[in-house]
Amino acid sequence: MASTLKINTLTGVTTAGSIAVTAEGNSTTTNLQQGLVKAWMQLNGTGTIALADSFNISSVADTATGTYTPTFTNNYANNDFSVSGSGGVSSTRPVARFDEGTTSTQKQEMRSESDGNAYDEASTRQMSMGDLA
Repeated sequence: MASTLKINTLTGVTTAGSIAVTAEGNSTTTNLQQGLVKAWMQLNGTGTIALADSFNISSVADTATGTYTPTFTNNYANNDFSVSGSGGVSSTRPVARFDEGTTSTQKQEMRSESDGNAYDEASTRQMSMGDLA
């Protein structure tokens, strides 16, 4: 018989923001809080840039050709967070490049795989994981 659990808040017993989840095989656990994406965006980077959708992103600056800098709504605790991203399906075969972020921003550059030149990408994505402040 299937069950449904409906709750609004999860709180750890030992530490309020830490919940262990039993992983595959029932032999290890992972920390739920550490395993979550803390910020993400999908951006139209051509013309007047516009967020198609996002989470924990308050705004994005278009600082140069192919360079976008999102500002986080809720900052990271430090700049040791991890970032991943990609570009759309343009014929330039986009490569996403990231500089070291700050606690409040993360610069992303879109470059062509063939010649390394920066260009404005119609659809770029970015997500980051780490400890929020």
